[in-house]
Amino acid sequence: MRELLDLFTAWFRMGLFTFGGGYAMLPMIQREVIEKHHWATEEEVMDYYAIGQCTPGVIAVNTATFIGYRIHGVAGGIIATLGVVSPSLIIITLISALISNFSDLPVVRHALAGISVAVCVLMFVSIEKLIKRGLKDVPGWIIFAAAFVLAYFTKISTVLLVIGAGAAGYLIMQAGKCREKKEKSGR
Repeated sequence: MRELLDLFTAWFRMGLFTFGGGYAMLPMIQREVIEKHHWATEEEVMDYYAIGQCTPGVIAVNTATFIGYRIHGVAGGIIATLGVVSPSLIIITLISALISNFSDLPVVRHALAGISVAVCVLMFVSIEKLIKRGLKDVPGWIIFAAAFVLAYFTKISTVLLVIGAGAAGYLIMQAGKCREKKEKSGR
């Protein structure tokens, strides 16, 4: 029971103190999930993010569900999901009740502008960490460059890009195995 409470409070904190969605949440996930609680490795979190990106729903919620399920099965998935969405539900309910009274105040507009800048910085740091951990060889960089160009200059769905990148990685790995077999058998 204590572990489920820890799971809920950790994801509640992440949901409460993260502005900007799942990508901005990555530094907190790394701190809480990987470093503090050791619920997953860096590679597993990257895998959950990739899966969360190509499955329906919000990345942060999908990641919470995957990690919660990994730790405590269905109950863990439900508890982690409730933890990460509860702050948003509470805050949105309060804001919707009060927004018409405060939306025109300069302090509110400036605070939101400052939060947006901070979210951009957090996203940049997260992306930098993902690149350092995920791009380890030339084929990885080629797949990254192709996916980046397609994502930036076309309207190809991110789901298709993720599936295509996964397929390309698999095919490159298989080609490498075939090459190794031929080299071994040719000796």
